[in-house]
Amino acid sequence: MTAPTAAGCAAPDQSAPLPASLDLEKETVITGVVTSGSDEVVAGAYVRLLDSTGEFTAEVVTSPAGQFRFFAAPGTWTLRALSRHGNGDATVNAARGINEVAVKVAA
Repeated sequence: MTAPTAAGCAAPDQSAPLPASLDLEKETVITGVVTSGSDEVVAGAYVRLLDSTGEFTAEVVTSPAGQFRFFAAPGTWTLRALSRHGNGDATVNAARGINEVAVKVAA
């Protein structure tokens, strides 16, 4: 288990490298960056992972560089970013391996 940070969040560091032991032929990774309407990265945004029916599955907080990461099953997912700069959604049809997604937020 990861120790909580000063902010109280126990999620792993979103900017940390993927573990060398990760088998990308068996794992599905959804990763990306949250940006604002002016293309600046958005640190501290809450990114939610919603399944194909819109049900909440997980949530992480973006790194200082606006990065997020989820480990999920292959399939269609919605990423919903909530921040002080606004909100935004992106959809990904994730396959095994690394799936990069950009999420733009706007007021």
